[in-house]
Amino acid sequence: MTMLKKIALTKIKGVGPKTARTLLTYFGSVDNIFDASKKQLLSIPGIRKATVESIFSKNYMHDAERELAFVEKHNIEMLWAEDATYPRRLTQCEDAPLLMYYKGTVDLNPRLCVSIVGTRNATVYGKRICEELVSTLQEYDIQIVSGLAYGIDVQAHRLALKHHIPTIGVLGHGLDRIYPSAHRDVASRMLENGGLLTEYPSETIPDRSNFPARNRIIAGLADVTIVVEAAKKGGALITAEIANSYNRDVCAFPGGIDQEYSAGCNYLIKTHRAHLIRHADDLIYLMGWERPKSKQEGMQLPLLTTNLSKDEQRVYDFLQEKEQASVDEIALHLDWPMNKLAMILLEMEMNSILLSLPGKIYRMH
Repeated sequence: MTMLKKIALTKIKGVGPKTARTLLTYFGSVDNIFDASKKQLLSIPGIRKATVESIFSKNYMHDAERELAFVEKHNIEMLWAEDATYPRRLTQCEDAPLLMYYKGTVDLNPRLCVSIVGTRNATVYGKRICEELVSTLQEYDIQIVSGLAYGIDVQAHRLALKHHIPTIGVLGHGLDRIYPSAHRDVASRMLENGGLLTEYPSETIPDRSNFPARNRIIAGLADVTIVVEAAKKGGALITAEIANSYNRDVCAFPGGIDQEYSAGCNYLIKTHRAHLIRHADDLIYLMGWERPKSKQEGMQLPLLTTNLSKDEQRVYDFLQEKEQASVDEIALHLDWPMNKLAMILLEMEMNSILLSLPGKIYRMH
């Protein structure tokens, strides 16, 4: 009965996520909300009389019963905001859905999660960026989220599948359909290593107004939102703006000043709404991510030491022994003037031999 009431609460006219949370705060449980009197409901600040009348009308119960039957028939998981299975990153977003519907095979609380979004009109440049980004992220025990839309979204999903990375598609409609229908095959394969997630019940059509709301889930699920390509207007910029409002990191790939589908990315960077990244290593450095130990152990050295100059070899050997060290420690050990060391460190960083960390700390790449 409680599951039915959870669905019912989301179907009451005038009760959105914030109002529902207010009701839960006052009454403690869904059951108590439906057991409350009109007087008790009206005593809650911000609850309108029309909303109370809607609760008592019970007009929504038939729809709730039908939805519960659909969920049970198709083995769909219901994610309630207070449940352990609900995405923990979303719980930090005040406008997150109270209830979501999920069909999939992976946990929605991964170690790391990125959202990859962009234009529906992906160019060769954008597809190449996606390929390099996703192929590198394969090493990081990560989950990729997007919106299953044309262009960059579906490209991100396809590449995640190709590289065996779990990928979640957030939908702007119910789980009784796939939109666009051309992506049915991708969606089907995502169920094997990932899943499909929506706040919308069955029979909800992919109405245009649903997608901006859908974008808040894409932003809220991830540690960082990455905009690959975007025009001056569109869903990708909305997602980036929402991610910023959640105090989540946003990254964007720059493009040529005359490229239509880089204008949005360039704008995000120019207005300090996104960090500029050129490749996956920039993202990894910015986020401070470490490879899982199991993958570090299997890694080979990225560079033969015979390719290094004599001075670079000395820096390399010291950092191999120390794992990481400050610029002062390196200078002291090598007994070099700082201007000489700075040039060598810069050259090694540009050649992806080592990484520069905050606080003038260096370690091997």
